[in-house]
Amino acid sequence: MRVVTWNVNGIRSCESKGFSRWLASSGADLVGVQEVRATPEQVPASLASLEGWHRHVVAAERPGYSGVALFARRAPDAVETSLGEPRFDAEGRLQVARFGRLVVANAYFPNGNGKDRDNSRIPYKLDFYRALFDLVERHRRAGRRVLVMGDFNTAHTELDLARPKENVETSGFTPVEREELDRWIRAGWVDSFRRFQPAGGHYSWWSQRFGVRAKNIGWRIDYVLTSPNVAPFLKDAWITPQVTGSDHCPCGVDLDPAVIG
Repeated sequence: MRVVTWNVNGIRSCESKGFSRWLASSGADLVGVQEVRATPEQVPASLASLEGWHRHVVAAERPGYSGVALFARRAPDAVETSLGEPRFDAEGRLQVARFGRLVVANAYFPNGNGKDRDNSRIPYKLDFYRALFDLVERHRRAGRRVLVMGDFNTAHTELDLARPKENVETSGFTPVEREELDRWIRAGWVDSFRRFQPAGGHYSWWSQRFGVRAKNIGWRIDYVLTSPNVAPFLKDAWITPQVTGSDHCPCGVDLDPAVIG
């Protein structure tokens, strides 16, 4: 069972660059995308009519902003989209889908930058992290197998970005943001990619400035975290920087299909 996360930086733009072709060849069973920046009605018709896929889109109240979507081969048993706080729900950042015993949270975590790139949204970002943590911990305590995937907008360690020393005051790598991810890991959540790849140099986002991606000056800010009880079902985790269409690339995990049972 292949599960993929991808910040598409606008589903309409990404589709014009071949998203549906990628989806057809991805081998994925479940794809969560972030930064959709479209309402369900604005999703291209080519994606609205994909044969063999169930689709679920969550839009932000603000036009052309944020948003998440799920494409699944199997219809979810249930989907929830609320953290119970209007300040989060208005931005359309979350889907929590249940497939049997497997729960998948597809999340677009906020960026900590304010309008003037002044880190003023970091408190909001951390509040979102904590609210989602509480939600997925409830599923975990109920004995469900849980994945939390998406654009976390945080590079966890110095291995996760090309230029750590230059970015210690940049949102996405400040100590307080990294500590929040540390808290998840201490609580038992598993960074699936690091389970298979301990080395640095693997990134999922690159600035759109000319030549940056070609030089691999990037950040790893897209993750699939798993609850500990998913570990026996985890077969592989990977990043595909060769896939273009966005300033992020797809990341994912391969699981034993029995994880659903």
